[in-house]
Amino acid sequence: MKKKIFKYLEINVVPFILQLFVRFIYLTNKKVYHTSQNITENENIIVTMWHGDLLMQPLNYQNFRPKRTVKAIISEHRDGEAIRKTVEFLGIGSLSGSSTRGGAKALIGAIRSIKNGIDIAITPDGPKGPIYSVADGIVVISQKTKAKIVPFSSVPTKYWKMKSWDKFVIPKPFGQIDFYIGEPIDVLGMDIEEAKALIQNRMNENQLTK
Repeated sequence: MKKKIFKYLEINVVPFILQLFVRFIYLTNKKVYHTSQNITENENIIVTMWHGDLLMQPLNYQNFRPKRTVKAIISEHRDGEAIRKTVEFLGIGSLSGSSTRGGAKALIGAIRSIKNGIDIAITPDGPKGPIYSVADGIVVISQKTKAKIVPFSSVPTKYWKMKSWDKFVIPKPFGQIDFYIGEPIDVLGMDIEEAKALIQNRMNENQLTK
């Protein structure tokens, strides 16, 4: 019985509280947007951000593309269900899978979604790292669908940084958050390693360095 209660709290109550916290942080910070002008509304894209910088990205995406739909590739590990519920509260859909578990299913689902007019969001160094590394999947999805990769990042003036493998950043309230949406990355015709190096370099252009 206790396990069932704990599971219910973990999957339903905690995500609801977390998304309220995310909205509170978003609302209480001054927001400055640095947005690429080279992405059209009807263009399907692959949104990418580092795992440690994902907390505020659902609201960054919604401000950037309010009329579009996006699905995030979320790990099938134990914490995946709670993350899935949290992003759903924030208006983001999900696809199950990652580079370490359910990868083929996620790959197929992502390609199908983009072909159906849905954007895809990926943390290429998730769910377990190494930090700031790029897995093959994002390159394969981009080359199969011809969708460009768009790096998202956020730089808060006040924040907590966790001692986790991804150095997870939680902005504090009543500061400023600079939201960056970079120029789209086209990896068509590149080999995997060349494309991964380009993506990694472009994702690191506007990152928290402290």
